[in-house]
Amino acid sequence: MAVAKQKKIIIITGPTAAGKTTAAIQLAEYFNTGIISADSRQCYKELNIGVARPSKEELKKVPHYFIASHSVQDEVTAGTFEQYALQKAKELFLRNDVVVMAGGTGLYIRAFCEGLDSIPPIDPAIRAKIIKEYEAGGLPWLQQCVREKDPDYFGAGEIQNPQRMMRALEVMEATGQSVLSFRKGAKTKRDFKIIKTGLLLPKTALDRNIDTRVSQMMEAGLLDEVRSLSPYRQLNALQTVGYSELFDHLDGKYTLDMAVEKIKTHTRQYAKRQLTWFNKDKEIQWFPPGDIQPFIESANNED
Repeated sequence: MAVAKQKKIIIITGPTAAGKTTAAIQLAEYFNTGIISADSRQCYKELNIGVARPSKEELKKVPHYFIASHSVQDEVTAGTFEQYALQKAKELFLRNDVVVMAGGTGLYIRAFCEGLDSIPPIDPAIRAKIIKEYEAGGLPWLQQCVREKDPDYFGAGEIQNPQRMMRALEVMEATGQSVLSFRKGAKTKRDFKIIKTGLLLPKTALDRNIDTRVSQMMEAGLLDEVRSLSPYRQLNALQTVGYSELFDHLDGKYTLDMAVEKIKTHTRQYAKRQLTWFNKDKEIQWFPPGDIQPFIESANNED
C-alpha cells in the first residue's frame, strides 16, 4: 500500500526588497502550486504601489492568496493571518503536495508555524491611559516608551504602527512581560512539514534595491495613491512606511524630496529589524537570490 506523501509548506522570507516575490513565483511554477502571502500590508486592497504588491502580470502567473483580501477598515492581526493561512493551506493541499508562502512579516510567519499564545485580559483603564498619553505626545513619545519599556518588541516590531506599539505597552504595564513573551510557549504542532528558507544579499545590494524600489514607486504614482487614501489616513493600516512620510509631505511638513529620502531611510531601518528577527530563527536556510535550485533541493531533501 502506497504511503501518502507528507504535505509541505515552503516559506521564503527575508528583508524587504530582497526578491521574495520573484523567487516565490518561480518556485510555485516549478511545483505547480499557489502562494500564500505573509505580508501584513499587501493584504489591503486599497494599498498597491506603496506595499510593492505583485504586478498584474505576476499575479496571473501563479494564484496568490492574502493579497488584496481585506480592507484597510478591517482589523487584521497575526491571529487573522494564522486562521486565514491555515484554511487556505488546507484547501490547496487537496490538490497540491507543496504550497509556497512568501513574505517578510515575521510575526505572521511565526503565528502560522507555531500558533499564538493567549494574552491575559488587560484592564481598560491601562489602555485608556496609554491612548490619552499617545494623543498628547504623538508617535515619537510612543516609540521612545516602547524602546525603554519593551526593547525586545521595539527591535522586532512595527514601530511605525501606533496600534501595535500601544498594545505592546499595555501588555507590559499589565503583566510586566513583553508581548513577545506570550508567543514563546509550547508550539502548536502542524500536520504538515514546514521548510523555512530566506533570501540574503549584501547590505550594499539590499540598500541599492530599496532605493531603486522607492524611486520606482514614486514614478508609478505613489504620491497620487497616498493622496487618494487621505480619508483613511487615521486607520491603523495607513500608519506605515511609504504612506506616513507622504502624508506629512501633503501636510507641508517636508518637501517631496525630503519625504522620499525619509521613505528610503525608514525602509532600510525596517529591513534591518526584519533581519534581526529572522536571524534568531535557526531553522531558516539562507540562500542568495537569483537561483531557485537551492530552494527546490531544500524542499526535495525533506521527503
